[in-house]
Amino acid sequence: MSVRIRITPEAEAQAESAAAWWRGNRPGAPALFGDELAGALTLLSAAPEAGPRYRRRGVPGLRRLLLPRTRYHVYYLYDAEAGVCMVVAVWGAVRGRGPRV
Repeated sequence: MSVRIRITPEAEAQAESAAAWWRGNRPGAPALFGDELAGALTLLSAAPEAGPRYRRRGVPGLRRLLLPRTRYHVYYLYDAEAGVCMVVAVWGAVRGRGPRV
């Protein structure tokens, strides 16, 4: 089974910002964030229920997957009927609060 991955414009902007920060501030591993995010998206296309549910009022079915080395979360919704995994946010896990979704 392989599901389609879709990314909202907000999540794409968050990911681009994080990747740029990582390239500019982590000279020892400038591509780490991009590589880790790509790996997570590949995982979600094969196993969309890999991330645990993340309870958020008004957003049923929200899940998140941790990027362990860069400490970001990928927040997403999985529609099994449509075969689509929609990434709605890419957010730093150390921020202490979740994103607006």
